[in-house]
Amino acid sequence: MATITTPIPGASGCGILSTFVTARRRRKLNPTTHISKTQKLLHVRSQTATHRNRPMTEKHYKTAPEDRIPLGQKIAFGAGMLGNQMFPASLSIFMVVLVKGLGMDPMLWGILFFLPRMFDAITDPIMGFISDNTNSQWGRRRPYVFIGAIIAGLSFIAMWQVYPENGEMYNFTYFLLVSLVFYFGMTIFSTPYVAMGYEMSNDFHERTRLMAVAQWIGQWAWVIVPWFWVLLYDPEVYATPDAGARELAVWVGLGCLCLALVPAIFCKTQPVDTDHIIRLTRINFRENLGIFFKGFTDTFKCKPFRKLCIATFLVFNAFNTVAGFSWFIIVYYMNNGDPGVAGTWPAWFGTLSALSTCFLVIPIITFISQKIGKKNTFLLSQSVSLVGYAMFWWCFQPDNPLMMFLPLPLFAFGIGGLFTLMMSMTADVCDLDELNSGFRREGTFAAIYWWMGKFGFAIAGLMSGLILKMVGFDQDVELQTPEALQGLRLAYILVPATGTLIAMAVMRKYDLSEQKAHEIREQLEARRGVRATAGTRSVIRKEEAVDPL
Repeated sequence: MATITTPIPGASGCGILSTFVTARRRRKLNPTTHISKTQKLLHVRSQTATHRNRPMTEKHYKTAPEDRIPLGQKIAFGAGMLGNQMFPASLSIFMVVLVKGLGMDPMLWGILFFLPRMFDAITDPIMGFISDNTNSQWGRRRPYVFIGAIIAGLSFIAMWQVYPENGEMYNFTYFLLVSLVFYFGMTIFSTPYVAMGYEMSNDFHERTRLMAVAQWIGQWAWVIVPWFWVLLYDPEVYATPDAGARELAVWVGLGCLCLALVPAIFCKTQPVDTDHIIRLTRINFRENLGIFFKGFTDTFKCKPFRKLCIATFLVFNAFNTVAGFSWFIIVYYMNNGDPGVAGTWPAWFGTLSALSTCFLVIPIITFISQKIGKKNTFLLSQSVSLVGYAMFWWCFQPDNPLMMFLPLPLFAFGIGGLFTLMMSMTADVCDLDELNSGFRREGTFAAIYWWMGKFGFAIAGLMSGLILKMVGFDQDVELQTPEALQGLRLAYILVPATGTLIAMAVMRKYDLSEQKAHEIREQLEARRGVRATAGTRSVIRKEEAVDPL
């Protein structure tokens, strides 16, 4: 793999050491040369000062042609990401219909939120383990992605075919059972799908480029979905919100089904050594169960992966805790509690935020990460988002609503930078795990990483309610107290800023750099018996050398 050098600040100790080595060599070459102690000291000081200003070099590696993923396959993988994000984005809008359209008791509504997600949290790691240890002619991931896409798409349509005349308990029971089928299908699809992305390239930077394309395409779900709210509650479009949900669910379900099938059909992954794949049979079920739990705990023992999970939990959880507050601030602070006056401003807020991620954040993140590394890019992107959060204090102006769009390009660096980089960094961690364990466990890592995200999302829902209660928000009145509105605005800034700052502190000592990732790859290829040509001439190690005689 061809190398490029990029300067980074060095340490003066290197200068002192090199000075003594140089002086000693000169003395050996010319023994008649005499240097006094004073001259030597001055020479050391001058060289030390020079080395303080002279940068050390860190290697960066160009992506070899054989490591590049064709654009068509990147787009195919991105199509799956659009389906993967369209489902939860639509659910966030449709779930309100159960209360506002069907009049379901909020307690039952809360159970429908909680139980399927608990089921999802249990099945994700199991699916990751099964996928990791599948050996078929279609690969380890593609069969599950294909089957899961069909189950998830069809069950999503069926889930929303509920009618007010059926009664509350019937609708509750029906929705709960079908939603369990839906989440089961999503587990079968999404866990192998994410793991597939980790396997599509072995290159440090190509992984980031793949995730950037996927996130760019997936972000369009968040551009489209805010307008579902406008459609569902417009009487000129749908007579009732539940009627709108029943029809829109058909379009969303079929569309996502087709999108989710694309990576199963067109995406190719790197070949995997099958020697370490565990045979999944009923006979050795107990043994497999032990291996599953060991693999589950081993992933958390991996310090770099643990840092990725904690940072994702903090940033994603803090963001989602206050994400819904933008609607309350726009409606209650800027428009005196009248949703009719607020109109489409909340939808535009969500749409322009997603567009900022697509056309600004993802291209910049992808470019910078190839110059300064993934960790430094993560720290930089989160720092930019902090500026965006702070600006909202002055930019939510009742007299000038357009001002609220000003911080969006900076604010979008938080979540946009998080998932573009973290998914790529998780793929690097999978290589480190293989070096230490001998197993390729992308499915397990994908399941646990997204489990942390889902757990954070669930905690965020609980925290949102607590914050609304603490600031004194009253959902039964249109005009909120000034204290409640001020509390909402402060929480909208301080909660995500706090989570981001802690996440940055966690990631400061993340040490899986590009250089280290390259060294890990070379060791893995040597172990597999593959010579790392990667754009440069092959290197034959001593133990591989053959005596011509």
